[in-house]
Amino acid sequence: MGNRVKGRVKKKSIKAASHSGWGLERKLSRMGKKQKKGHSGVDATFIGRSKCLKKLGISIRDFRRLCILKGIYPREPRGRTPGKKKGQVFYHIKDLRAIAHEPVLEKFREFKGYMKKVRKAAGRDERDEARRLDSAAPKYTLHHMVKERYPRFRDALEDLDDALTLVHLFAALPSERKIKSNVTKKAREIVRGWGAYVAATNGLTKSFVSVKGVFMEASVQGATVRWIVPHAFTHALPTDVDYRVMLTFFEFYDTLLGFVLFKLYGDMGIKYPIVAEESGGAAAGDGKHLTAVLNLLNRKDVDGAIGDVVTAAVGDDENKAEPKAPRPDKKNKKKANKLLRSLGTALDTIAKDDDSDNDESDAEMDDDSGGEEGAEEIAAPLRAALDSLEGGGQDADAPSAPVDDQAQTRKNLFAGLTFFLSREVPRGYLEVICVSFGGKVGWDGPGSPFGPANPEITHHVIDRPVLPADFDEYPKSREYVQPQWALDCANYRLLLPCGRYGVGASLPPHLSPWADEADTGYTPAYADEVERIRKGLPPIVPASDEEEEEEVELDDAAVHAKELAEEVGGDQTDEEEEKEEENFVAAPKGKKRTKEELEEEEQQELARGMMNKKAARLYGRMQHGIEKKKKAVDTLTRKRREIEASRKADDRGRTVNKQKVDRLKLERRDLEDKYSNTGGSMKKAKRRRS
Repeated sequence: MGNRVKGRVKKKSIKAASHSGWGLERKLSRMGKKQKKGHSGVDATFIGRSKCLKKLGISIRDFRRLCILKGIYPREPRGRTPGKKKGQVFYHIKDLRAIAHEPVLEKFREFKGYMKKVRKAAGRDERDEARRLDSAAPKYTLHHMVKERYPRFRDALEDLDDALTLVHLFAALPSERKIKSNVTKKAREIVRGWGAYVAATNGLTKSFVSVKGVFMEASVQGATVRWIVPHAFTHALPTDVDYRVMLTFFEFYDTLLGFVLFKLYGDMGIKYPIVAEESGGAAAGDGKHLTAVLNLLNRKDVDGAIGDVVTAAVGDDENKAEPKAPRPDKKNKKKANKLLRSLGTALDTIAKDDDSDNDESDAEMDDDSGGEEGAEEIAAPLRAALDSLEGGGQDADAPSAPVDDQAQTRKNLFAGLTFFLSREVPRGYLEVICVSFGGKVGWDGPGSPFGPANPEITHHVIDRPVLPADFDEYPKSREYVQPQWALDCANYRLLLPCGRYGVGASLPPHLSPWADEADTGYTPAYADEVERIRKGLPPIVPASDEEEEEEVELDDAAVHAKELAEEVGGDQTDEEEEKEEENFVAAPKGKKRTKEELEEEEQQELARGMMNKKAARLYGRMQHGIEKKKKAVDTLTRKRREIEASRKADDRGRTVNKQKVDRLKLERRDLEDKYSNTGGSMKKAKRRRS
């Protein structure tokens, strides 16, 4: 037994591991390096939201705001996710580092400490201290975020769809609950500024009225921008919407659109935002915003643009030459004013003397300005301004904005037409459409450039079932149309006849300009009618009931005459009858197929049998898509026939819809009779009231 004690378990011998004598390099080559936890896999690349909040030390509200402003969204890890982490919200570790170095995060922390001081002062009833703190609240800007997310101006233009849609929504919402009045006011200013630019540059290309709103599309410097304008009615704010998230998006989109509109208006030579002095008394929030922009563009002729650039150049030169002088000398000021008043003559002289010697040009400028020193100081910025204008007013390195070739075509569509919008017509998007295509617009309200009795009005847009009696006082030369006429004309680039859009008339279908007829394979009837109008062909007039009865009588007479001719001329020979029977083969549902069609189908089946498995599967998918497309076209054609037939009534005065209801009732009654024979009943038992 040795040293073993009775009743104790024998100890196992402790042996050294087989790799205990290996060196470090041998162990790494054979066994690899032991990975630490959180240094590989999902934990090394992605991080949960709760850990993000702990590392940043902010609340979930501030974290959500930062993610929206920075454009950071949750990501789903690639590959297999551990079971205990399924359903979690993950963020990329690089996104977390970007948020950690964000200057706005520091402002959020400062604001948190600031609010503690405000609450402390309010708790002590220190009103003076609270007012002082209110004026010293920390503020931040989002300019660096816009530049970071959109390095190029083209990138910002291509990402304006959501921004414009949200801003138009806030412009239509009432100011209550979380939405303050300054937010809606700012949204309306942006909406007016964007609409004025699109209309002034003739950039609007498509528009469509739907249940969700008015879809609009514009071409801005070669980029396609699409947005939705809500319908003009009182909106009820739902209670299940987080308006704080929407306001955070609006905060960023406000800064983005401010940059974009400033650049777009600057390219036209107009300062944005438009102030009351520049617009002739119409501020950005006034209803004359669009008219003010057009007036500014009309005043911005070539000489005026050159004068602005020259004035700016002279001012820059004076600032560089005398940075410390608060005011220029009276003598130099008089010389500068004298030269600027005769700006056209000075510029012509400079342009003629560009190729001549410097001494001669200086002498001529000396004669015009009355002094050698004053001429040298002012002539140099004039030449620089002229050179910059000849180069297009842009830097040499800056890319030139693409020119829309269709802009002139759109501008000439409503050229010479004057529209007047009645008070029940939504003025916002209709004014943009009419002006963008070259028309003049007036409205029933303050700020209108002309009244309803103006004899120059060619089209009076009205949305009423009957023309009011007081409209008889207006000139008879104008056309009364519904708002859809302007949208259809703009979409088809064609002035359509006003007869089908008259007051109280049943409007033609409002077709979407984004529908691709070549792709769907279906062309609506009204699109065919518009094409006939474009080609100068007479429209297809639907036949009336009397004409249809006459056609039926003529058809009966023709059949009777054919039968008489067959009796006189004799029947067909047996060979001709056999040939016709061979050509036509019986098919279900009254359809006849020729022998050639059957042979073609057999050849297709044989060719498919010769294909390999992959090619046959691809061919089957192609045929499935073709059949699906054909089925959709057949459905639309059938619906169109039903709609056209529903306008007519049968002998008893029933429409097609009424006939369909009666037919369904008869089918239901027959089904109930069959089911009652089995001992059951399809009728619902009436519940007795207790």
